Amino acid sequence: MTVLQVLPGLDSGGVERGTVDLARELVRRGHRSLVMSSGGRLQAQLEAEGSTHITYPVHRKSLASLWRVPGLRRELDELAPDVIHVRSRIPAWMVWLAVGKRPPGQRPALVSTFHGLYSVSRYSAIMGCGDRVIAISDCVRDYITGNYPQVDPARITRIHRGVDTAQFPAGFTPSPEWRDTFFADYPAARDKPLLLMPGRLSRWKGQLEFIELLARLRGANIACHGLVAGEGDPGKEAYREELVARAAELGIAGDLSFLGHRSDMAELYAVASVVCNLSQHAEPFGRTVIEALAVGTPVVAWNEGGPAESLRESLPAGLVTKGDMDALAAAVSGFLAAPPAVSLPASFTLQAQVEATLAVYREAIAAGAAAQSGN
Repeated sequence: MTVLQVLPGLDSGGVERGTVDLARELVRRGHRSLVMSSGGRLQAQLEAEGSTHITYPVHRKSLASLWRVPGLRRELDELAPDVIHVRSRIPAWMVWLAVGKRPPGQRPALVSTFHGLYSVSRYSAIMGCGDRVIAISDCVRDYITGNYPQVDPARITRIHRGVDTAQFPAGFTPSPEWRDTFFADYPAARDKPLLLMPGRLSRWKGQLEFIELLARLRGANIACHGLVAGEGDPGKEAYREELVARAAELGIAGDLSFLGHRSDMAELYAVASVVCNLSQHAEPFGRTVIEALAVGTPVVAWNEGGPAESLRESLPAGLVTKGDMDALAAAVSGFLAAPPAVSLPASFTLQAQVEATLAVYREAIAAGAAAQSGN
Protein backbone atom coordinates (compact mmCIF):
# COMPACT_ATOMS: atom_id res chain seq x y z
CA MET A 1 0.00 0.00 0.00
CA THR A 2 0.98 3.65 -0.25
CA VAL A 3 1.01 5.39 3.13
CA LEU A 4 1.34 9.14 3.60
CA GLN A 5 2.18 10.35 7.11
CA VAL A 6 1.56 14.06 7.73
CA LEU A 7 3.06 16.04 10.61
CA PRO A 8 4.27 19.62 11.17
CA GLY A 9 8.04 19.07 11.00
CA LEU A 10 10.90 16.61 11.32
CA ASP A 11 13.29 18.25 13.76
CA SER A 12 13.14 16.23 17.00
CA GLY A 13 10.70 14.71 19.46
CA GLY A 14 8.79 11.52 19.99
CA VAL A 15 6.22 12.09 17.23
CA GLU A 16 8.94 12.86 14.70
CA ARG A 17 11.12 9.91 15.63
CA GLY A 18 8.11 7.61 15.64
CA THR A 19 7.20 8.79 12.14
CA VAL A 20 10.69 8.03 10.85
CA ASP A 21 10.73 4.62 12.56
CA LEU A 22 7.39 3.63 11.02
CA ALA A 23 8.43 4.94 7.60
CA ARG A 24 11.58 2.81 7.69
CA GLU A 25 9.57 -0.30 8.54
CA LEU A 26 7.02 0.39 5.80
CA VAL A 27 9.83 0.53 3.24
CA ARG A 28 11.41 -2.62 4.62
CA ARG A 29 8.13 -4.46 4.20
CA GLY A 30 7.71 -3.35 0.59
CA HIS A 31 5.20 -0.54 0.98
CA ARG A 32 5.48 2.93 -0.56
CA SER A 33 6.24 5.37 2.26
CA LEU A 34 5.54 9.09 1.92
CA VAL A 35 5.94 11.76 4.60
CA MET A 36 4.70 15.33 4.31
CA SER A 37 6.02 18.05 6.62
CA SER A 38 7.78 21.40 6.62
CA GLY A 39 11.10 19.51 6.87
CA GLY A 40 13.78 19.34 9.53
CA ARG A 41 16.92 17.61 10.69
CA LEU A 42 15.43 14.10 10.43
CA GLN A 43 14.50 14.53 6.77
CA ALA A 44 17.88 13.34 5.50
CA GLN A 45 17.63 10.12 7.52
CA LEU A 46 14.05 9.56 6.36
CA GLU A 47 15.04 9.84 2.70
CA ALA A 48 18.20 7.77 3.12
CA GLU A 49 16.03 4.97 4.50
CA GLY A 50 13.85 4.88 1.39
CA SER A 51 10.90 7.16 2.04
CA THR A 52 9.87 10.13 -0.07
CA HIS A 53 9.51 13.47 1.69
CA ILE A 54 7.07 16.09 0.40
CA THR A 55 7.82 19.55 1.75
CA TYR A 56 4.60 21.43 2.41
CA PRO A 57 3.73 24.10 5.03
CA VAL A 58 1.42 22.02 7.23
CA HIS A 59 2.77 23.49 10.46
CA ARG A 60 1.57 27.07 10.79
CA LYS A 61 -1.26 27.93 13.18
CA SER A 62 -2.56 30.76 11.04
CA LEU A 63 -5.23 31.60 8.48
CA ALA A 64 -2.56 31.17 5.80
CA SER A 65 -2.86 27.42 6.33
CA LEU A 66 -6.49 27.57 5.18
CA TRP A 67 -5.43 29.32 2.00
CA ARG A 68 -3.12 26.41 1.24
CA VAL A 69 -5.86 23.77 1.44
CA PRO A 70 -6.68 23.86 -2.32
CA GLY A 71 -3.00 23.32 -3.15
CA LEU A 72 -2.85 20.49 -0.62
CA ARG A 73 -5.92 18.90 -2.24
CA ARG A 74 -4.18 18.86 -5.62
CA GLU A 75 -1.02 17.47 -4.01
CA LEU A 76 -2.91 14.66 -2.30
CA ASP A 77 -4.80 13.76 -5.48
CA GLU A 78 -1.50 13.51 -7.35
CA LEU A 79 0.17 11.40 -4.66
CA ALA A 80 -2.86 9.06 -4.51
CA PRO A 81 -2.09 7.39 -1.16
CA ASP A 82 -4.15 4.49 0.09
CA VAL A 83 -3.85 5.81 3.65
CA ILE A 84 -3.27 9.30 5.02
CA HIS A 85 -2.04 9.15 8.62
CA VAL A 86 -2.27 12.53 10.38
CA ARG A 87 -0.24 13.03 13.56
CA SER A 88 -0.98 16.60 14.67
CA ARG A 89 -3.84 19.05 14.77
CA ILE A 90 -2.96 21.59 12.08
CA PRO A 91 -2.11 18.87 9.52
CA ALA A 92 -5.30 17.04 10.49
CA TRP A 93 -7.43 20.13 9.86
CA MET A 94 -5.75 20.80 6.52
CA VAL A 95 -6.09 17.20 5.33
CA TRP A 96 -9.71 17.02 6.48
CA LEU A 97 -10.62 20.23 4.68
CA ALA A 98 -8.79 19.00 1.58
CA VAL A 99 -10.26 15.51 1.20
CA GLY A 100 -12.06 14.47 4.37
CA LYS A 101 -15.54 15.43 3.27
CA ARG A 102 -15.43 13.09 0.29
CA PRO A 103 -17.31 9.84 0.91
CA PRO A 104 -15.24 6.91 2.19
CA GLY A 105 -14.08 4.86 -0.76
CA GLN A 106 -13.72 8.00 -2.88
CA ARG A 107 -10.76 9.28 -0.88
CA PRO A 108 -7.82 7.73 0.94
CA ALA A 109 -8.52 6.04 4.24
CA LEU A 110 -7.90 8.52 7.05
CA VAL A 111 -6.09 7.44 10.21
CA SER A 112 -5.30 9.83 13.06
CA THR A 113 -3.11 9.34 16.10
CA PHE A 114 -3.77 11.02 19.43
CA HIS A 115 -0.17 11.60 20.51
CA GLY A 116 -1.13 13.76 23.46
CA LEU A 117 -3.71 14.73 26.04
CA TYR A 118 -4.81 17.69 23.96
CA SER A 119 -6.83 20.54 25.40
CA VAL A 120 -10.52 19.80 25.07
CA SER A 121 -11.77 22.08 22.29
CA ARG A 122 -13.20 22.06 18.78
CA TYR A 123 -9.67 22.67 17.54
CA SER A 124 -8.39 19.47 19.18
CA ALA A 125 -11.49 17.45 18.29
CA ILE A 126 -10.17 17.14 14.73
CA MET A 127 -7.83 14.38 15.96
CA GLY A 128 -10.91 12.17 16.10
CA CYS A 129 -11.55 12.70 12.38
CA GLY A 130 -9.96 9.46 11.25
CA ASP A 131 -11.86 6.49 9.92
CA ARG A 132 -9.68 4.80 12.52
CA VAL A 133 -8.12 6.54 15.54
CA ILE A 134 -4.95 5.34 17.27
CA ALA A 135 -4.38 6.08 20.98
CA ILE A 136 -0.75 5.68 22.02
CA SER A 137 -1.54 4.47 25.55
CA ASP A 138 -4.41 3.40 27.76
CA CYS A 139 -4.46 6.81 29.45
CA VAL A 140 -4.83 8.51 26.05
CA ARG A 141 -7.62 6.13 25.03
CA ASP A 142 -9.45 6.89 28.29
CA TYR A 143 -8.92 10.61 27.70
CA ILE A 144 -10.49 10.36 24.24
CA THR A 145 -13.54 8.43 25.40
CA GLY A 146 -13.97 10.70 28.42
CA ASN A 147 -13.69 14.01 26.57
CA TYR A 148 -14.69 13.35 22.96
CA PRO A 149 -17.93 11.34 23.04
CA GLN A 150 -18.40 11.93 19.32
CA VAL A 151 -15.52 9.52 18.65
CA ASP A 152 -16.99 6.04 18.47
CA PRO A 153 -14.92 3.79 20.79
CA ALA A 154 -15.12 1.10 18.11
CA ARG A 155 -12.92 3.30 15.90
CA ILE A 156 -10.21 3.63 18.59
CA THR A 157 -7.28 1.23 18.79
CA ARG A 158 -4.68 1.47 21.53
CA ILE A 159 -1.22 0.86 20.12
CA HIS A 160 1.73 1.46 22.42
CA ARG A 161 4.68 3.24 20.88
CA GLY A 162 7.41 0.76 20.05
CA VAL A 163 11.18 1.00 20.30
CA ASP A 164 13.37 -0.20 17.44
CA THR A 165 15.43 -2.85 19.17
CA ALA A 166 17.93 -2.75 16.31
CA GLN A 167 18.76 0.82 17.30
CA PHE A 168 18.41 0.18 21.04
CA PRO A 169 19.54 -3.44 21.49
CA ALA A 170 19.53 -5.22 24.83
CA GLY A 171 22.93 -5.14 26.50
CA PHE A 172 24.28 -2.53 24.10
CA THR A 173 27.84 -1.41 24.82
CA PRO A 174 29.28 1.85 23.41
CA SER A 175 32.51 1.62 21.48
CA PRO A 176 35.78 2.51 23.21
CA GLU A 177 36.11 5.43 20.79
CA TRP A 178 32.72 6.81 21.81
CA ARG A 179 33.57 6.48 25.50
CA ASP A 180 36.93 8.17 25.07
CA THR A 181 35.36 11.09 23.22
CA PHE A 182 32.44 11.46 25.61
CA PHE A 183 34.47 11.45 28.79
CA ALA A 184 37.04 13.77 27.23
CA ASP A 185 34.19 16.20 26.56
CA TYR A 186 32.66 15.69 30.04
CA PRO A 187 35.52 14.73 32.37
CA ALA A 188 33.44 15.38 35.50
CA ALA A 189 31.26 12.40 34.52
CA ARG A 190 34.16 9.95 34.41
CA ASP A 191 34.25 7.06 36.92
CA LYS A 192 30.92 7.95 38.53
CA PRO A 193 27.44 6.38 38.37
CA LEU A 194 25.51 8.45 35.83
CA LEU A 195 21.90 9.60 36.13
CA LEU A 196 20.41 10.53 32.76
CA MET A 197 17.55 12.99 32.28
CA PRO A 198 16.57 12.94 28.58
CA GLY A 199 14.03 15.30 27.08
CA ARG A 200 13.45 18.78 25.77
CA LEU A 201 14.44 21.56 28.17
CA SER A 202 11.06 22.64 29.44
CA ARG A 203 9.80 23.35 32.94
CA TRP A 204 7.10 20.70 32.71
CA LYS A 205 9.67 18.02 31.82
CA GLY A 206 11.03 18.12 35.38
CA GLN A 207 14.67 19.18 35.10
CA LEU A 208 14.36 21.26 38.27
CA GLU A 209 13.21 18.17 40.16
CA PHE A 210 16.15 16.25 38.67
CA ILE A 211 18.54 18.83 40.08
CA GLU A 212 16.82 18.55 43.47
CA LEU A 213 17.28 14.78 43.27
CA LEU A 214 21.02 15.17 42.64
CA ALA A 215 21.31 17.48 45.64
CA ARG A 216 19.52 14.99 47.89
CA LEU A 217 21.76 12.15 46.76
CA ARG A 218 24.85 14.24 47.37
CA GLY A 219 23.54 15.14 50.80
CA ALA A 220 23.27 11.41 51.51
CA ASN A 221 26.90 10.94 50.37
CA ILE A 222 25.81 8.95 47.30
CA ALA A 223 28.30 9.68 44.53
CA CYS A 224 26.80 10.23 41.06
CA HIS A 225 26.82 12.66 38.16
CA GLY A 226 23.75 14.00 36.35
CA LEU A 227 23.42 14.27 32.58
CA VAL A 228 20.70 16.45 31.05
CA ALA A 229 20.26 15.51 27.37
CA GLY A 230 18.05 17.85 25.36
CA GLU A 231 17.78 21.37 24.08
CA GLY A 232 15.31 24.14 24.76
CA ASP A 233 12.92 25.79 22.37
CA PRO A 234 14.32 28.82 20.49
CA GLY A 235 13.92 31.99 22.50
CA LYS A 236 13.59 30.16 25.83
CA GLU A 237 17.24 30.09 26.85
CA ALA A 238 16.36 31.65 30.20
CA TYR A 239 15.16 28.29 31.51
CA ARG A 240 18.56 26.68 30.96
CA GLU A 241 20.16 29.60 32.79
CA GLU A 242 17.70 29.04 35.64
CA LEU A 243 18.72 25.39 35.83
CA VAL A 244 22.41 26.28 35.93
CA ALA A 245 21.76 28.84 38.67
CA ARG A 246 19.72 26.38 40.72
CA ALA A 247 22.47 23.75 40.53
CA ALA A 248 24.99 26.33 41.71
CA GLU A 249 22.66 27.41 44.52
CA LEU A 250 22.42 23.80 45.73
CA GLY A 251 26.17 23.34 45.46
CA ILE A 252 26.07 20.64 42.78
CA ALA A 253 27.19 22.57 39.69
CA GLY A 254 30.14 20.20 39.34
CA ASP A 255 27.82 17.17 39.52
CA LEU A 256 25.75 18.13 36.48
CA SER A 257 26.45 18.31 32.73
CA PHE A 258 24.18 19.76 30.05
CA LEU A 259 24.61 17.79 26.83
CA GLY A 260 22.27 19.66 24.47
CA HIS A 261 20.64 17.85 21.55
CA ARG A 262 22.07 14.35 21.08
CA SER A 263 21.89 11.79 18.30
CA ASP A 264 23.68 9.10 20.34
CA MET A 265 20.94 8.21 22.79
CA ALA A 266 21.63 4.46 22.75
CA GLU A 267 25.16 5.15 24.00
CA LEU A 268 23.89 7.52 26.68
CA TYR A 269 21.32 5.03 27.93
CA ALA A 270 24.00 2.35 28.00
CA VAL A 271 26.48 4.32 30.14
CA ALA A 272 23.77 5.56 32.50
CA SER A 273 23.10 3.72 35.73
CA VAL A 274 19.55 5.11 36.01
CA VAL A 275 17.33 7.07 33.62
CA CYS A 276 14.77 9.53 35.06
CA ASN A 277 11.39 10.62 33.70
CA LEU A 278 9.97 13.34 35.97
CA SER A 279 7.41 15.19 33.86
CA GLN A 280 5.16 17.47 35.87
CA HIS A 281 2.11 16.65 33.75
CA ALA A 282 1.02 13.14 32.87
CA GLU A 283 2.83 12.22 29.69
CA PRO A 284 0.77 10.39 27.08
CA PHE A 285 3.54 7.85 26.58
CA GLY A 286 7.20 8.61 27.30
CA ARG A 287 9.42 7.20 24.55
CA THR A 288 12.65 7.62 26.53
CA VAL A 289 11.32 5.14 29.10
CA ILE A 290 11.05 2.23 26.67
CA GLU A 291 14.29 3.15 24.88
CA ALA A 292 16.22 2.94 28.14
CA LEU A 293 14.48 -0.28 29.16
CA ALA A 294 15.27 -1.82 25.77
CA VAL A 295 18.98 -1.21 26.32
CA GLY A 296 18.68 -2.64 29.83
CA THR A 297 18.96 0.50 31.96
CA PRO A 298 16.52 0.91 34.87
CA VAL A 299 14.11 3.85 34.82
CA VAL A 300 12.56 5.81 37.67
CA ALA A 301 9.39 7.79 36.91
CA TRP A 302 6.32 9.27 38.54
CA ASN A 303 3.47 6.79 38.80
CA GLU A 304 1.11 8.37 36.28
CA GLY A 305 0.41 8.54 32.57
CA GLY A 306 2.08 6.59 29.81
CA PRO A 307 5.48 6.09 31.50
CA ALA A 308 3.73 4.30 34.36
CA GLU A 309 2.06 1.91 31.89
CA SER A 310 5.47 0.91 30.51
CA LEU A 311 7.04 0.46 33.93
CA ARG A 312 4.14 -1.48 35.41
CA GLU A 313 4.79 -4.19 32.82
CA SER A 314 8.59 -4.15 33.03
CA LEU A 315 9.98 -2.55 36.22
CA PRO A 316 7.28 -1.57 38.75
CA ALA A 317 9.95 -0.87 41.37
CA GLY A 318 10.81 2.22 39.32
CA LEU A 319 7.43 3.86 39.96
CA VAL A 320 7.28 6.65 42.54
CA THR A 321 4.33 8.72 43.80
CA LYS A 322 4.46 12.05 41.99
CA GLY A 323 6.22 14.75 43.97
CA ASP A 324 7.57 12.44 46.68
CA MET A 325 11.22 13.46 46.50
CA ASP A 326 12.22 11.24 49.41
CA ALA A 327 10.79 8.19 47.67
CA LEU A 328 12.43 9.26 44.41
CA ALA A 329 15.85 9.50 46.02
CA ALA A 330 15.31 6.15 47.73
CA ALA A 331 14.34 4.44 44.47
CA VAL A 332 17.37 5.82 42.62
CA SER A 333 19.80 5.00 45.43
CA GLY A 334 18.33 1.50 45.59
CA PHE A 335 18.95 0.93 41.89
CA LEU A 336 22.49 2.30 42.22
CA ALA A 337 23.22 -0.07 45.09
CA ALA A 338 21.60 -3.13 43.48
CA PRO A 339 21.01 -2.74 39.72
CA PRO A 340 17.86 -4.68 38.76
CA ALA A 341 17.51 -7.01 35.80
CA VAL A 342 15.66 -5.11 33.07
CA SER A 343 13.92 -6.35 29.93
CA LEU A 344 11.39 -4.75 27.60
CA PRO A 345 8.06 -6.52 26.99
CA ALA A 346 7.49 -7.42 23.32
CA SER A 347 4.35 -5.25 23.24
CA PHE A 348 6.56 -2.14 23.44
CA THR A 349 8.74 -3.00 20.43
CA LEU A 350 8.56 -1.36 17.02
CA GLN A 351 7.78 -4.75 15.49
CA ALA A 352 4.58 -5.03 17.53
CA GLN A 353 3.64 -1.40 16.85
CA VAL A 354 4.07 -1.75 13.09
CA GLU A 355 2.03 -4.96 12.91
CA ALA A 356 -0.80 -3.36 14.85
CA THR A 357 -0.65 -0.14 12.78
CA LEU A 358 -0.75 -2.04 9.47
CA ALA A 359 -3.80 -3.89 10.76
CA VAL A 360 -5.49 -0.54 11.45
CA TYR A 361 -4.59 0.67 7.95
CA ARG A 362 -6.10 -2.45 6.38
CA GLU A 363 -9.27 -2.08 8.46
CA ALA A 364 -9.66 1.54 7.36
CA ILE A 365 -9.11 0.66 3.68
CA ALA A 366 -11.57 -2.24 3.90
CA ALA A 367 -14.18 -0.05 5.57
CA GLY A 368 -13.89 2.49 2.75
CA ALA A 369 -14.18 -0.19 0.12
CA ALA A 370 -17.25 -1.64 1.84
CA ALA A 371 -18.86 1.81 2.02
CA GLN A 372 -18.23 2.36 -1.68
CA SER A 373 -19.66 -1.00 -2.70
CA GLY A 374 -22.68 -0.35 -0.49
CA ASN A 375 -23.37 2.79 -2.45
